[in-house]
Amino acid sequence: MEEKNKVMEVFSKNKEAYVSSSTHAGGSDLELLKEWLELKPHMVVLDIATGGGHVTKTISPYVKTVFSTDITKEMLENTAEYLSDLINTHFIIADAENLPFIDNYFDIVTCRIAAHHFPDAEKFIDEVQRVLNPSGKFLFIDNIAAENKHYDEFINTLEKMRDNSHVRSRKISEWKPMLEKNKLMLLKETNRKKILPYAEWVHRTLDSIDEIENVSHYLISAPESTQNYYQFKFDARSGIQSFAIDEWMALYEK
Repeated sequence: MEEKNKVMEVFSKNKEAYVSSSTHAGGSDLELLKEWLELKPHMVVLDIATGGGHVTKTISPYVKTVFSTDITKEMLENTAEYLSDLINTHFIIADAENLPFIDNYFDIVTCRIAAHHFPDAEKFIDEVQRVLNPSGKFLFIDNIAAENKHYDEFINTLEKMRDNSHVRSRKISEWKPMLEKNKLMLLKETNRKKILPYAEWVHRTLDSIDEIENVSHYLISAPESTQNYYQFKFDARSGIQSFAIDEWMALYEK
C-alpha cells in the first residue's frame, strides 16, 4: 500500500500539471486509438487511471458511456471539473488492481501512460480480463523499458529519481506473457520513441533544486551509448533540452 500512497501523494500535488502536460495531452496515439478501437454509439468503456482524462475526452463523443477511474481523489476531482461538459461520463475513484465493477461488463477497457505506477501488474491484467465482456477490446499504452539490461536499469533509475511513485517501466517481454496468460489475444501493436521536453518533464514532479540537479547530473553523466539510445538533445546555454523514451501501444481482444 506504501507505493499506492506515493502515487496518490504525487498525483494529488501535481493534478493540474497532468491535465496540461504536452506528453499526456498530445501524441499521435490519441488519434490512433480511435481508429484501432472502431468506436460505436452502443459501447460502454472503462478508462483505467485516467489521470488528466485525455483518453476519456478523446473517446466519449463516440460511445454510449465512459467510466473514468483513478486511484487519486484530488486528481479525479480536478479532471471531472476539466471534463464537466461530457454528459456521458462517470468519474469513479478506483484501484486498477481491484476494480469495483462486475464481470464481463465493458466493451472496451483502456489504460494509457499509467501502468508503470502499478505495483502488481499481474493483478491489473487479471482485473482487465475479468471486467471485459467476451470479444471486448483492451487498449494498452505505456512507457516501456528496453530489452537491453543497461538501458532498462538507466530509465527506471531515472524515472524513480524524478518521481518516487514510479514502480517500474516493464519490458514488452514482461507484458506479453501476462496478457497471454489471461487469454487476451494481440490484434495490433506499435512502439515508438516519445520525445520528452526536459524542463516540463522534470518540473512536473520536482520542485527541489537539489533533486532537479541530481536528475540533470544523472542524465549528463550517462554513457554515450545510452545518450544515443535515448536521443539526448543538448543546448549550449540551457543544457538538456529533451530526450526520448520507449512507448508501446497494443490492442488485445478477450
